Amino acid sequence: MSVASDSETSARTSAGRGAPAKRSLAPIVVGVLSNSPAAEIGVLAGDEIVRVNGDVPRDIIEWQLATDEAEVELDVIRGGLDLTFSVEKREGESLGIEVSSAVFDRVRTCDNHCEFCFIYQLPKGMRRSLYLKDDDYRLSFLYGNFTTLTRFTEADLERVITERLSPLHVSIHATDPAMRSQMLKNPRGGMSLRWLRALLDHDIAVRGQIVVCPGVNDGAVLDDTLAGVLDEYPELESIAVVPLGISKFNTESSMRLHTLAEAEDVVDTVTDWQDVFTATLGKRMVYAADEYYLMAHRSFPDAERYDGFPMHEDGIGMARTFETEFNGRAEVAAGVRRGFFAAVDAPPNPAAYTGLRTACGSGTATSSVALRPRRTAPVGVLTGPLGAPVISPLINTLDRGDIRVISVENQFFGGNTGVTGLMTGEDVSRVLAAEPEGHRYLLPDVCLSDEGMFLDGVTTEDLPRPVEIIATDGIALRAALEPYEATTSLEIP
Repeated sequence: MSVASDSETSARTSAGRGAPAKRSLAPIVVGVLSNSPAAEIGVLAGDEIVRVNGDVPRDIIEWQLATDEAEVELDVIRGGLDLTFSVEKREGESLGIEVSSAVFDRVRTCDNHCEFCFIYQLPKGMRRSLYLKDDDYRLSFLYGNFTTLTRFTEADLERVITERLSPLHVSIHATDPAMRSQMLKNPRGGMSLRWLRALLDHDIAVRGQIVVCPGVNDGAVLDDTLAGVLDEYPELESIAVVPLGISKFNTESSMRLHTLAEAEDVVDTVTDWQDVFTATLGKRMVYAADEYYLMAHRSFPDAERYDGFPMHEDGIGMARTFETEFNGRAEVAAGVRRGFFAAVDAPPNPAAYTGLRTACGSGTATSSVALRPRRTAPVGVLTGPLGAPVISPLINTLDRGDIRVISVENQFFGGNTGVTGLMTGEDVSRVLAAEPEGHRYLLPDVCLSDEGMFLDGVTTEDLPRPVEIIATDGIALRAALEPYEATTSLEIP
């Protein structure tokens, strides 16, 4: 490995002329792994990487492809000085650099105006990054965000095909052009699914999603949409059918909660179409979100009906997965990503271009174990209203009176917001303040950023009771609830 720097380099020419500074679109180093190639040559946090091997990377995908080379040259700006670092390493070996974002140029924002968009239903005063409406296929690939393809281009298609950016996640909502344009409030909405056809023609794996809005695209429209999928897009990997999410800040009168009968109808429609897809394509294709079974007061399908849980990250089969993990029938946890705000809070994963994703939260915040209540103290498991009916029956099987499930009503967002990943610090604080001191409180990491921050900016240190942060899976919960004698190796001296 070698490093070359120009000791006589002065500040950038434009700055020397007094030209107005422009916001950099280059990746900023936010962390360097110790003993890594980058650390050995002296790359530091705060360095601005303007070129890699002479080219300007647009995103983490191009960054990773470039830095995978055995010889890498980095042009860096540090404190106004231009530096050049040359690295020789094994091909495919990581540089050990964590950068500031996944997209270095401008994130492609969404120009649709969907009435059901949750961004429009956020309260004022939250972090600015939470209000960004993206429709960027790169974030679809990196984080599983759903794109409508209304801003997709020929150049994008060429890149996706050339670099095999797969899988992508596409919002379908309706296959009828007029209905899709109406739902997206965008005249291009009806024609943009042509890109879906093109992606499938080039063997790009695509996972679809249908957000069902009562009285809009349910009933006969949902049937027509699934028939359209069978006729036009049978190569899709899978389709998630999810309910409309409504917060108390919703201003669209046409957007409302499902009735019991409507939820039952969606579950029945999905079940019927699973049979059709299985008979025709040999796979079930379409799956209803766990929320629908809760809303319809129906039992969750058996684990085998989820066919390996291909859409676990989209709330499909999470309950059965959690049950399998909790009961010891899974050796490795499936993991849970942050969902709607995944691309906002999750750091870019340098290996993401391979299709791998890092589970949100590592549980490392539990390093504050010395401050916890005693291991034998009563336990309160914090979860959202939709998580409580899933976890409670599992806890009951332990036949222990010292464990209780604490359902955290989401008053911050209101409406039908009940998923654990959208729990806020304000709501958790309110609930914990009414709970006794000295108990152990288990908080799932899915509602936190890697810095231990809730969506509303509250941190775990701000909570009125100390919490133990655990991974959001059944294996982690079961381990946290094990009797003290079984976990003496974790005891802090």
